[in-house]
Amino acid sequence: MTTILRLPTGPEQLTLPALLLRNAEDHGALPALSWRAADGGGWTTLTWREVRHETAVLAAGYSALGVERGEQVLMMMGNRPEHWLSDLALGHLGAVPVTVYGTAAPGQIAHIARHSRARVAIVEGERERQRWEPLLADATVPLETLVVVEPGAAGPHRSYGALRATGERLRSDEAFDKAWREIRAQDPLTVVYTSGTTGDPKAVPLTHRVVVVNALALDRVVELPDHVAHICYLPFAHIAERMLGIYLPVFRASHVHLCADTAAVAATARDLHPAQFFGVPRVWEKLAASVRAALARLPEEQRTAVEAANATAREHVACRERGEEPSAELAAAYREAKDTVLDPLLSLAGFERLVWTASASAPMPLDVVRFWAGFGIVVMDAWGLTETVGVFTTNSPSAFRLGSVGRPLEGLELRIAEDGEILVRGETVFAGYLRADGTVDGVLDADGWFATGDIGRVDDDGYLWLTDRKKEMIITSTGKNVSPALVENTLKEHPLIGQALVHGDGRSYLVALLVLDAEVAPAWAAARGLDGDPAARPEVHAEIARAVEAANARLNRTEQIKRYRLLTQEWGPETGELTPSLKLRRRVIRDRYGDLLDALYEESGT
Repeated sequence: MTTILRLPTGPEQLTLPALLLRNAEDHGALPALSWRAADGGGWTTLTWREVRHETAVLAAGYSALGVERGEQVLMMMGNRPEHWLSDLALGHLGAVPVTVYGTAAPGQIAHIARHSRARVAIVEGERERQRWEPLLADATVPLETLVVVEPGAAGPHRSYGALRATGERLRSDEAFDKAWREIRAQDPLTVVYTSGTTGDPKAVPLTHRVVVVNALALDRVVELPDHVAHICYLPFAHIAERMLGIYLPVFRASHVHLCADTAAVAATARDLHPAQFFGVPRVWEKLAASVRAALARLPEEQRTAVEAANATAREHVACRERGEEPSAELAAAYREAKDTVLDPLLSLAGFERLVWTASASAPMPLDVVRFWAGFGIVVMDAWGLTETVGVFTTNSPSAFRLGSVGRPLEGLELRIAEDGEILVRGETVFAGYLRADGTVDGVLDADGWFATGDIGRVDDDGYLWLTDRKKEMIITSTGKNVSPALVENTLKEHPLIGQALVHGDGRSYLVALLVLDAEVAPAWAAARGLDGDPAARPEVHAEIARAVEAANARLNRTEQIKRYRLLTQEWGPETGELTPSLKLRRRVIRDRYGDLLDALYEESGT
């Protein structure tokens, strides 16, 4: 728990602007925000005192533009300083900053613009400007003004540079102070539009109070170094990065490193050697695939040494998981394995200093969790929703179960309904979805419980284990319920299978689309002396067949895959098969590959 930080008021009255003032007064000279220029040069850094000054300048600029207290302002930008600082500046005016996913379809953008009633949108550059301009002429959309960040891309619209210059000229400490001190803890801090796998995004309003309460609860279970650094690379439209990349850093007076390109995350980690790292399951899967590919290229003697060190690390983690103190012999062996084998390998990825690693958003494949445990890294899987301000349950270094998503944070409750759905209750659970007219569509039952749509179970020690999304459960023609995530994660335990989608609703058996892992496959083939395109090699296809057979052996008859097709093109947000938080968009994949899925059934005449 953070012990160095002064709380300016009682937790129930705290607002984000009050915390930023605390940071400028108590930790003003410490680094707050760093980013690299587009050309990939060195880091530019603002201290907390400089961040607050820049926030005041931008607040004056947005105020001069006509932004008013309580109104939503839309933003479509990557993880760049203008985005982060504008978010804080708008919040200090009492306005409500709302980030829209950069991958949002035109229809989704128009829906959010109408629903939010926003008059102002801040967009990154030419590409975004062209996507938003048509809305200015749409009579059904209240949008009036575009602010364009990249120099030279504004065209006839307001440029960010001009807005900032106006703010510098008009900035008034008195006006800035008056605006943020009128904000109350129960006022909205942001609205998050859920990305969703189907339908229009829903608007989830979050107040200063629920964000601070969640931050306090997380701080009690997560032990981090003072002013810890955070690599910020997930979209700010997602509640995870909004908490991890904006709100928690302000709460903890920590140091945010913006990473504008997700492809540069691994390089950024190698540069910074962070003490904490968060990734959704797909990120951890990709990192594990990269490490596996590298290990496959090592000489046999080195691979043997790594495997022995992995076994020692897993044994050490298992002791911790059971709540036991490792024996002196095991502790010594683990220290030796870390010092001589594991840490030197992890240092190549910048991961040797990690003290807290976490994942959320979807069930984490257990084999991936165990893989990282072999390096002494316990990925603290957590669970929550936008509707619960992100984390609701989490594992912690002192209490974890690999494969579970932990136990509820302090003051929060959950229970399992008769059909297996997870119900939650507590102060950080929202009251309902925001309607276009500004009212709230209440969704809690008479006792204050929110039905999450997730299926799970709670074990005897209070740990929550996820099964799947309720609406994604497959019901076969024989009436059997199957969790597609369970089957898909079992299939992906083989490193050659990077992605999987299981299909079979209303059918007598399951089929699957499998995607060959683009990083592991070449290394796997090279280690066996196979040249050419791995996807064209019969040996690779034979190994995939064995992987499916091995997965089926661990599944019950209803869950087993009868037929499959191997694909080579990886799914992603840009091509539409994944959400921005890297979850499968099942309907999109089923529609796109409908003929192929149908053919898998036609082969057997069913």
